[in-house]
Parts: sequence; C-alpha cells; structure tokens
Amino acid sequence: MKFHASDNAPKAIGPYCQAIEVDGWIYLSGQTGLDPKTGELVPGGFEAQTRQVLANLREVLTAAGCTFANVVKTSVFITDFTNFPILNRLYGEAMGDHRPARTTVQVAGLPKRGLVEIDLVARRG
Repeated sequence: MKFHASDNAPKAIGPYCQAIEVDGWIYLSGQTGLDPKTGELVPGGFEAQTRQVLANLREVLTAAGCTFANVVKTSVFITDFTNFPILNRLYGEAMGDHRPARTTVQVAGLPKRGLVEIDLVARRG
C-alpha cells in the first residue's frame, strides 16, 4: 500500500488518509468544501463548496500522479437534491469529456455541516 497526500488539500479530520493506492488503484477519501488553509468550510453555499470539493480532489489526484481522466467511479453525497443541477454542471466542467461511473445520494448531514462530499476511485495507467 502507498499513501498519497497533498498539502494543498485539507488534512484528514479523522483517523484516515487522503488517498491510498493498492495495485494501481487509488482510493480517495471523501472531500468536503473545506479550505485547506483554514480547515473551515468555504463561504458561498453549495456552489462554492462544490468548487472547493473538486479542487481538493484534483490536488489529491495530482499528489498521486493522476488527473480526473483517471477516475473510474465517484460517490457524491449532497444534503439537498434541489442542488443536483448545480452539482451536475460543476462536476461536468471538472470532468470534461470523461464520464466515470457515479452514484449520488441525499444525506441528512455531513462533517462540519457541509453541503456536499465526494469520494472517488482512480486507476493509474
């Protein structure tokens, strides 16, 4: 196992790593809209938090030597499905033409009262 981390993404707020790699598969822990410098949620609501989540994921992927083009599966957790169109727009912008498998579920709550969390699995090569 190899661990990956980026100082440009928030440090884990529990006993877990930002990412772990096994046999070329990279599993990224869920990222919320935390500012890596302050450890607090970015202001501006769902859109701002989603942009920060995607930026955080990009930084951890980069630390693992990957990009969004390496992603094979994402899991998205949102607290309000009325934000689904915003999520789709920003997610689509981040992924470009790449379309990994994805699950999206509405949840009752997220750490630090975040509005969105995304985890993903990527494959090197």
